[in-house]
Amino acid sequence: MQGKGGHMNEPVEIPISKTKLTILLIGAGVFVAAGLLIAIEPTNFISRLFNNEQVIRISGIASALFFGICFVFITRKLFNNKIGLRIDETGITDNSSAVSIGLINWNDITDVGTYQVYSTKFIVLGTDQPNKYINKATNGLMKKALQANNRMCGSPITINSNSLKIKHQNLEQLIFNRWNEHVRNDTTQKPD
Repeated sequence: MQGKGGHMNEPVEIPISKTKLTILLIGAGVFVAAGLLIAIEPTNFISRLFNNEQVIRISGIASALFFGICFVFITRKLFNNKIGLRIDETGITDNSSAVSIGLINWNDITDVGTYQVYSTKFIVLGTDQPNKYINKATNGLMKKALQANNRMCGSPITINSNSLKIKHQNLEQLIFNRWNEHVRNDTTQKPD
């Protein structure tokens, strides 16, 4: 996954996976349809566990809204030709998700790890500058998501390989190696 020559300092560009996005789009569409069905006919979904018609209707509306937003985002990503992720000597430029914040400088990264929610894994880039990245949010919803990431993962900066043409473990290893290389170069260039 390194640049053409295989050198550590060459930029690496990882494209968005149209196949993965199409699968996510279909999934979001199914959840929107299910949410609308639940919202319109909540009595059909009453069970021992969920027997309040209003709660069921509200759940259906919430599902349709949330996955509707996901559907719109995924559709926009499908027709966007931006590179999903770029890794170079400056840092990582992330354009892969709804909470992507663009350039993440190597100097702001304190560690690289993984956080898992059910079967979904995220690469977490630890930082001593969380507010710098939270304040990069382009809207209130994105800012809330970055704050939630910070509370849940210990950092607002997460990268999900689900929409990228790379496996999670390969991406994590690539980022870790490049970050380590930056740290080594940075410490050798500092005067004593």
